[in-house]
Amino acid sequence: MFITLEGPEGSGKTSHIPYLVEFLREKGHTVFPTREPGGTSIGEQIREVIHDLKNVEMHPRAETLLYQAARAQIVEQVIKPRLKADGIVISDRYYDSTIAYQGYGHQQDLEQVRALVKYATGGLVPDLTVLLDVDVEEGLRRKKKENEWNRLDAYTVEFHQRVRLGYLEMVKAEPNRWVVIDAGQKWDNVQQELRKIIEMRLK
Repeated sequence: MFITLEGPEGSGKTSHIPYLVEFLREKGHTVFPTREPGGTSIGEQIREVIHDLKNVEMHPRAETLLYQAARAQIVEQVIKPRLKADGIVISDRYYDSTIAYQGYGHQQDLEQVRALVKYATGGLVPDLTVLLDVDVEEGLRRKKKENEWNRLDAYTVEFHQRVRLGYLEMVKAEPNRWVVIDAGQKWDNVQQELRKIIEMRLK
């Protein structure tokens, strides 16, 4: 099973995955966590370029293409082989992030962006995508507090509002794939909801 976690900045995705993985492994599942961009040597190098605050001149199209390069590598090198081995892959972001950020956020042509992600992934679609939804300003406050600021976080509040709207539009378009969790509630409550949702899908 291929599971992805998505959400605006500060939604808490990254903090939940290790505990979710531990929980599922204790239940006897073979679980492989990964992240985007990253998860491979090539992907991690691309991640550094994308997130570097010095790269303020990066054009949205260049940003979009860098993400696809990292994604193509992780799909072929990591995700597909682990799925073939009957493992559960849990990814911190996947192609929906590109549609939300580079499509809706940067207001690029959505059809072109979708075509790029389809090419990069070879058409590999997650079995389940969980959106950890949080108010944009609250999410950005969390990021600043955690001192994990990167180049994308520095975009305007309006940009991040468009990202969140993009996610909610995708949920409407594919309700069978998406589940939404209110990430504004207590961390423990979010973790419990995640566990319940995934356990139900694994039955």
